[in-house]
Amino acid sequence: MKLPPLNNLRVFEAAARHLSFSKAAEELFVTPAAVSHQIKSLEEWLGIPLFRRLNRAVMLTDEGQSYLVGVREGLEALKIATEKLMAQGNSGSLTVSTLPSFAARWLLPRLSRFQAKHPEISVKVEATDILTDFNRQSVDLVLRYGSGNYPGLHSELLLQEDSLFPVCSPELVSGPHPLKTPADLAHHTLLHDDLRVDWETWLSAAGVSGVDPKRGVSYNDSSMVLSAAMAGQGVALGRSTLAAEDLKAGRLVKPFDIELKGDSCYYIVCPLEAVGRPQIVAFRNWLFEEVENDPGRFMFVPES
Repeated sequence: MKLPPLNNLRVFEAAARHLSFSKAAEELFVTPAAVSHQIKSLEEWLGIPLFRRLNRAVMLTDEGQSYLVGVREGLEALKIATEKLMAQGNSGSLTVSTLPSFAARWLLPRLSRFQAKHPEISVKVEATDILTDFNRQSVDLVLRYGSGNYPGLHSELLLQEDSLFPVCSPELVSGPHPLKTPADLAHHTLLHDDLRVDWETWLSAAGVSGVDPKRGVSYNDSSMVLSAAMAGQGVALGRSTLAAEDLKAGRLVKPFDIELKGDSCYYIVCPLEAVGRPQIVAFRNWLFEEVENDPGRFMFVPES
């Protein structure tokens, strides 16, 4: 089946979005008469009216409203496909998506080393909790925390299982209510991470009773939880990967030795057809170098 002219569809989408031929004309740098002509041409091609012309306004017909949904999806798909094609032709561009907590606590503090090694590659980091749809988003590579089962995508284990343990500011350990045993948590605010294993599980594993696992302050991002702990606002459950640098620098301390094993790992994920792209290969190799050169952490080292 033949498709209507692309320019007619662009004009229709703009006019439908603004519900104004004049505003659509301003956006597209043409005259209102040209917009009106393009819309009329599209309606004649379809044999269906898309707009109702009023005295000083236009309204979409039911058919026009329904058609708009498909036209927008089609134009967006064309936009993304074009951006991906142009990005593939530009060896100096790489868009990486990952969780805000992993970006802030692990990736960003190291990224300058990648830039020093590959100044020809411009990296854009997108920090989001939303799973990436490679077919609809201009993302080249994802660092994902999960099970590693991502059908239709290339997935490579980067960092092994996290361990989970209480962390707090150094001042809390020796403050008015010292943290000598897990039972001492009854005197402190518990900081919760909404997205991860929380206090009830850890307290049970530690054999602690008399501490309400639900009380305290909750956050929806792991990095915010650690920041609150560093500020002395309470005791958080820190993940080894995210808390490592702050523990090393003394901004956080680990008052107890009891740890829980996490149930997910960090993976490098990208489309199957993109595995061999030079930017992705360079970034993948650098990530594994960072992992190998970071001693003292339980992590995956790729086979040579």
